[in-house]
Amino acid sequence: MSKTTTTAKTRSDGTVVEVLDNGTERPFPLTPMRPMTEEEIHAAAMADPDARPMSPDELRTVRRVSRAKTLRRALGLTQEAFAARYHIPLGTLRDWEQGRAEPDQPTRAYLKVIARDPEGVQRALEAGPT
Repeated sequence: MSKTTTTAKTRSDGTVVEVLDNGTERPFPLTPMRPMTEEEIHAAAMADPDARPMSPDELRTVRRVSRAKTLRRALGLTQEAFAARYHIPLGTLRDWEQGRAEPDQPTRAYLKVIARDPEGVQRALEAGPT
């Protein structure tokens, strides 16, 4: 079997594209590159010690990463920069990321909007009240 390297990136709108050697991008095909049956997927996962599915006991003890932290890291921002850019108190952001508190429902909706269009939210906040 021959091996090839594919470079990909996620755009700000959430789509994943392949980065070609000349720097241009193209969308990935909708069909899988290498279709596998469920049995083949399971066998491949079990054969790889780093990709082995977790047992229910292991899942209960795993440390979860907050969505706020995942979003902040995906945007490549420090806690300070994320908090300042999106007008979130720094202490509150730290509490979410360290699991001491959970965002309430309106805040979860706000974080979803940031995830969907971070630049749009930033522009709206910079524009100030209307």
